[in-house]
Amino acid sequence: MRHEFQGVGASRGSALGRARVRLPHALEVAEERIGRDQVDSELARLHAAIDTVRGEIHVLRERLHGALAHEVGEFLDLHTLLLDDPELLQGLDELIRTGHYAADYALRLQRDRIASVFEAMDDAYFRSRVDDIDQVIGRIHAALHRRDHDTQGVAGEILIADNVAPAELAQLQAQGVMAIVTAAGSALSHSAILARSLHLPLVVGTAQALLKINDGDAVVVDGATGSVILEPDAGDLRAHRARMRELARERKQLHRLRREPTITRDGVDIKLYANAESREDVAEAHALGAAGVGLYRTEFLFLQRNELPDEDEQFRVYRDVVLGMTGRVVTIRTLDLGADKADKTGLALRDEPNPALGVRGVRLSMAREGLLETQLRAILRASGYGPVRVLVPMISASEEVRAVRALLDKVALDLRREGHEIAERVPLGAMIEVPAAALALPAFIGAVDFLSIGTNDLVQYLLAVDRNNEALASLYTPLHPAVLRVIRDVIKLGKARGKPVAVCGEMAGDPMFAPLLLALGLEEFSLHPATLLELRRAIRGLNLEALRKRAPALLRAGDRKAIERWLSQASA
Repeated sequence: MRHEFQGVGASRGSALGRARVRLPHALEVAEERIGRDQVDSELARLHAAIDTVRGEIHVLRERLHGALAHEVGEFLDLHTLLLDDPELLQGLDELIRTGHYAADYALRLQRDRIASVFEAMDDAYFRSRVDDIDQVIGRIHAALHRRDHDTQGVAGEILIADNVAPAELAQLQAQGVMAIVTAAGSALSHSAILARSLHLPLVVGTAQALLKINDGDAVVVDGATGSVILEPDAGDLRAHRARMRELARERKQLHRLRREPTITRDGVDIKLYANAESREDVAEAHALGAAGVGLYRTEFLFLQRNELPDEDEQFRVYRDVVLGMTGRVVTIRTLDLGADKADKTGLALRDEPNPALGVRGVRLSMAREGLLETQLRAILRASGYGPVRVLVPMISASEEVRAVRALLDKVALDLRREGHEIAERVPLGAMIEVPAAALALPAFIGAVDFLSIGTNDLVQYLLAVDRNNEALASLYTPLHPAVLRVIRDVIKLGKARGKPVAVCGEMAGDPMFAPLLLALGLEEFSLHPATLLELRRAIRGLNLEALRKRAPALLRAGDRKAIERWLSQASA
């Protein structure tokens, strides 16, 4: 019987397929014993399942690159470490050898043992690792019961689950999953951001769907509206086909915009830069006509390795990015490890009480002797091959900016004395993602050449809301009067002092926010290449002068609903 569920659209796109329901990872396995003569075969069965999961993770890890490699790689590597954890493996073996438990029940017992230890810890980071334990145990359990004929898994199907981890998304898409519907989750989570990068339709917050949809049911998913329809009728199927035709037309129209300028209806040129972290991202940015690279993330050089990259290795990578943009400016962000990004070198601390407010970004770069100097030397050497800018993350005080400026000047002098060809001047920029930086900006704006507003962190710090906390999803929003005023003030001061200002967070890549940001005075966006053409189309349909005239009404809005009303009128 037809039934419609309403969730939150987290990644656009439509899909029609058979449901594949995956219940939460918690194992509801009845106690089962085996005979003494079955122990060896049961151990072999368990170890074969573990090897299968290990192999799947390895294959996926090798296939990832760019944004996915960085975001997903950390989760995959943690899962690999858990699979090799002696406590997990020896405990499972012992339960089967001495307790004569079946592998399924041994998994449940061992999971509960380990989880109870983690949950009793004071450290919030370690308590949060229980989810990873559940995912690893769930993978092993699934592998225990996988048959040869279903190795293709969920090809052509729509996954209905409690939640989906970032580490799973690329694998699910590779297996042929057409869309994902989750009971939990947030449209601003890591999983949602990755789903949008993969163009994989995702609807979150549909608890009833998990309860009422069964394996094999026909389901239609609309990732834009958040609609999930069980057993669609003829009208639903017609509407779905119409949406698919419209999406196909939209893709063709967007493709035509690859070489078109980003100009508003009243003739104002808006610069669209690309966020990048791999050669593939740079090539795509160039092909889409990006004005340059507005944020090149350097963390991938430090993540998932056992030693720090030296100056020459960094230089070669940065030089290739500069050459790949053929004369368009490349903005290289200095190392932004810390918070949720840990490396294997021990550079980033793993046991900080509050990592988001800890030794991260520029704080980490300056705390480790020689780290920032080495990176700046590599960046400046790359400036001999094309226009380069340096962007510093997590700035909170003028002392940090002035210290980086002094080091940049010293490095430039040293390199010239050594005979290196570098640019006459390499602009220095600061990321405004800490409220203190926005408030203290008048004190240090003279020491920088440009600014980049990182809205992802700025919003969560300004509102004291963790953007990955599902319970607070409704509170994490850039549509808050305080957020808009801070963005306006930074842009206004930047213009008054002749310093270009860009926005580089998720907000910049969402066409819905384009009228708002343009009204606040923004003229430079930096976003993932995946949504660049959509933003270009949206901007080409807007009248900048009209939006700027309506800016005072936007800034007078006292709450989110008033801002949403302004947006709906501006987009009409």
